[in-house]
Amino acid sequence: MGNIFFLIPAIALGVLVMFGTFFVVKQQTAVVLERFGRFQSIRHSGLQLKIPLVDRVAGRLSLKIQQLDVIVETKTLDDVFVKLKISVQYVVIREKVYEAFYKLEYPHEQITSYVFDVVRAEVPKMKLDDVFVKKDDIAIAVKAELQDAMLDYGYDIIKTLVTDIDPDAQVKAAMNRINAAEREKIAAQFEGDAARILMVEKAKAEAESKRLQGQGIADQRREIARGLEESVEVLNKVGINSQEASALIVVTQHYDTLQSIGEETNTNLILLPNSPQAASDMLNNMVASFTASNQIGEAMKHQKPKNKD
Repeated sequence: MGNIFFLIPAIALGVLVMFGTFFVVKQQTAVVLERFGRFQSIRHSGLQLKIPLVDRVAGRLSLKIQQLDVIVETKTLDDVFVKLKISVQYVVIREKVYEAFYKLEYPHEQITSYVFDVVRAEVPKMKLDDVFVKKDDIAIAVKAELQDAMLDYGYDIIKTLVTDIDPDAQVKAAMNRINAAEREKIAAQFEGDAARILMVEKAKAEAESKRLQGQGIADQRREIARGLEESVEVLNKVGINSQEASALIVVTQHYDTLQSIGEETNTNLILLPNSPQAASDMLNNMVASFTASNQIGEAMKHQKPKNKD
């Protein structure tokens, strides 16, 4: 029974020694091992051994790519305050775990300081619009500065990205108003062009309509004249002279017009005068007018021009 009491502490001591001797390092992780407070070695993934109570795990560093987001507020060349979000992707160099662990106490703060320094040196040289256009140039400048500074500390800068540019709220509202006004101006120009094209096309259509209408009227009058000419020829063949034939045609058309008006039930047209003598008087007046015009024309042809002094 007494041996059992001595055996239990021995087993417990053996378990403690075993757990103090063996330790596991995960994939993509580096472990810094110290002996009596002094650097001993660097261990990588797998089952590792150390001397209990002599060696100790001083720290673990991830070898995965990590990202640090830094928000920097600065002023542009046109005096606009803007916040930039810089995302820095970095990794601990496998061969420089010692430098990464012992040379830098707070790597995040160190990277943040360099980002602030570069951004506040580059952005004040640009106007706000240029900050949006040249954000890649800012990212390249930040990476170049960080790469040179952090390489000696065992950190490799994979990439830097300007992931957000946030101007002051009032500036954003003003930019939105400018953009809206510009788009309204373009829309008004397009609407004006469309209205102008519509007016031009409408004028062209009206001109074409008038031309066709005039052509139709001319054709109509030509056919009327041809019909009258044929009617006079027919009447001449039966012994009616041209003046009598013209009078007959005028009277016939006069009564045809009265008949057409009478066929319309809702017509408001009144033909004055409408007696049979009206057609004859109209014809006589027309003949007299044509005769007078011809006489004036003949007189002007035979008139001699005056000699100039």
